[in-house]
Amino acid sequence: MKRIGAVAVGVLVVLVGATGVGAWVGSDQAVQVVHYGTSNARVLAVQGGQVTLEQTPETGKPGTYWFEWSGAYSLLGDVVSRAPGRVTRQVVRGATPSVRTPGYFGNVPPGDPKVAWGIDYSEIMVRTELGPAPAWYVPGKGATWVVAVHGQNGRRKAELKILPVVHQLGLPFLDISYRNDEGAPSSPDGLLHLGDAEWRDLEAALRQAQTMGARRFVLYGTSMGGQIIGQLLARSPLANTVDRVVMDAPMIDVRMTSEQGARNFHVPGFVAGFVAGLSDAVVEWRTGVDVDQLSLIRHPPKVRPPLLLIHTVPDTDHPIQEPLDLVAAAAKLGWQIQFEKFDQGEHTEAWNVDRARYDQLIRGFLSQVRDITGK
Repeated sequence: MKRIGAVAVGVLVVLVGATGVGAWVGSDQAVQVVHYGTSNARVLAVQGGQVTLEQTPETGKPGTYWFEWSGAYSLLGDVVSRAPGRVTRQVVRGATPSVRTPGYFGNVPPGDPKVAWGIDYSEIMVRTELGPAPAWYVPGKGATWVVAVHGQNGRRKAELKILPVVHQLGLPFLDISYRNDEGAPSSPDGLLHLGDAEWRDLEAALRQAQTMGARRFVLYGTSMGGQIIGQLLARSPLANTVDRVVMDAPMIDVRMTSEQGARNFHVPGFVAGFVAGLSDAVVEWRTGVDVDQLSLIRHPPKVRPPLLLIHTVPDTDHPIQEPLDLVAAAAKLGWQIQFEKFDQGEHTEAWNVDRARYDQLIRGFLSQVRDITGK
C-alpha cells in the first residue's frame, strides 16, 4: 500500500508540474511579444507563369496567397497541380521568383499600400501615451475614415486586404500600429495586454485623425484587433464617433480562446478547461488584466454600432463558437450584427479562400456609410 501511495503521489506531482508548465506556456501564447522571421518555403520550379513550391501545410492550401522574398513578391492563385512534395500555383500579380529562392508564403499582403496594391500613401506618426507609433494613411473623400487594427503579434500589412475596396469607394484609410509593434513603443512590462491597454493606442489614432479632418469612423479589426475595437467601444469617449465596425476572426472571449489553445496542444477535453483557466490566471498575474472582462459576450460594449462579423468555420485560433455566442447575445440586446461564415480557411483566411465574396461583403457594408450615401 505504501508503494501504491508513493506512486500515486509521484503521478500527482508530475501532473501538477505538467499542468503548471502548460499554464505558463499558454500564458506565453497569449501575452508574449513575437516578431516573426521571413522564410517558410522554397521555389522548386518556374514555368509559364506558374511557380512550384515545396509542399507544406501552408503552401498546399486552396485560395489566394502571397510569396515574398528579398524585397519582391508574387500574388499566387489557387493550386493548379500537385505532385509528391510539390505544389504548383499560378502567378496572378507581381514578380516571378527564381528557382531555389527561399521566401515566406503567407495570407497577408506584402510591404505597404504602394507595394501591395500600387496605391499611394503617406506614413504618419500617431502620438500615443507611450510615444509615436507609425501608421499608413491613404487619403480619400469625406469625413468618415476607415481605421484598421491588426491582430496579436501581427503587422499593419495584414489589414491591407480591404484597401482596394476602401480606395474604390473613396474613403480615407488609416492602418495603425500599436504598442509592442515593430517601430512602435514597447509596453511598460514588454507584454501584450490582449486589448486591455492597446485600445488607448487606437483612441490616440482616432484623435489624430480628427485633427486631419475625420469626424466619423469605420473600424476594421482582425483577430486581437477586434478585441481592441471592442474595448474602445466599451471605454472610450470617442466610441460614439464610430459609425460601423467590421471584425474578421476576432478575439471575442479570451477564456474561450484559451480553451481552444489548450486543445491545440492536444490537452484532453476534460482537462482543457482547467489548464486554460490556470493559464488565464497566470496571464492576469503577469499583466494585471482582468481576463473575464475581455468577453464581448458577457460584457458587451456600451456603444454597439452595426457590425459585420466574418469568421471561418475551421479557425483553430478563435473557435467558431465565439462568434456564434456573440450573435446570440447580441440578439437579446438589439445589437445589429451581420454574421458571415466561410466554410474554408484557417484563422483570418476568409479573404484568401474567397476573395470575391469577401470584397463584396466589405463593399456592401461600407457603401452604407453616410459619406457615400449622403445621409
